[in-house]
Amino acid sequence: MSGPSVAELRAVAQPHSTMERNSGEHWAGVLYMRKLSIYVTWVLAKTPITPNQTTWLMILCGLAAGAVLALPGLGAAVGAALLVQVYLLLDCSDGELARWTRRTSITGVYLDRVGHYFAEAALLIGLGFRASETLPDWYTVAGFGAALGAILIKAETDLVDVARARSGLVAATESSAEQFRSRGLGLARKAAAALKFHRVVQAVELSLLVVVAAVWDLVSGGLAATRVLAVACVAVAALQMVLHLVSILASRRLS
Repeated sequence: MSGPSVAELRAVAQPHSTMERNSGEHWAGVLYMRKLSIYVTWVLAKTPITPNQTTWLMILCGLAAGAVLALPGLGAAVGAALLVQVYLLLDCSDGELARWTRRTSITGVYLDRVGHYFAEAALLIGLGFRASETLPDWYTVAGFGAALGAILIKAETDLVDVARARSGLVAATESSAEQFRSRGLGLARKAAAALKFHRVVQAVELSLLVVVAAVWDLVSGGLAATRVLAVACVAVAALQMVLHLVSILASRRLS
């Protein structure tokens, strides 16, 4: 049996409800990764590998990217960025495979979220080690601090549904996240979202920024650019953690 064609697979694995989401789909997924992932899913559909096993591979790639990033040199930065691309590719394919095989599960959703937590934290910790001249120093601490901030930002989002579930409510909708009790806060959130500074601590963007910093350091000598990036990640994570919490409390997501 030859298995499904790519067109047949795309019709089921990449439905409009997934491809046209206003949120939840990374810009890299929309721009190019979904165009590539369907072929990886097509190959995976012919193997015994399960969607959850694909998610575990995604998690391993994210952790490996953080470990590689902790190493010195431009090659390590490029290697970490490539691993993040594989991480993103598998992040697309695991859901596509689950939809095709009709093996979607709560466990799969949970593992996917855990993978995002781990990957971003691992990269930020790796950045801290990379920026450190001696171990440990303040840059090491900065990496762990930024990782904690990134985890708390994600936890703030996930805890909305926890709070709603414990109150007997359904999960929050995208529209409720855009409804604010104060018009001023709504405008402030839109301004912050337009700047997209929060993406500095997200895996894909951070991995690309690390490569830029590594090239800069190679040309200028030293670790100045990497260290500036590490400090910037701490500042962004701390600021975003506060702003995100205020945004949630001021929106209709908890009502």
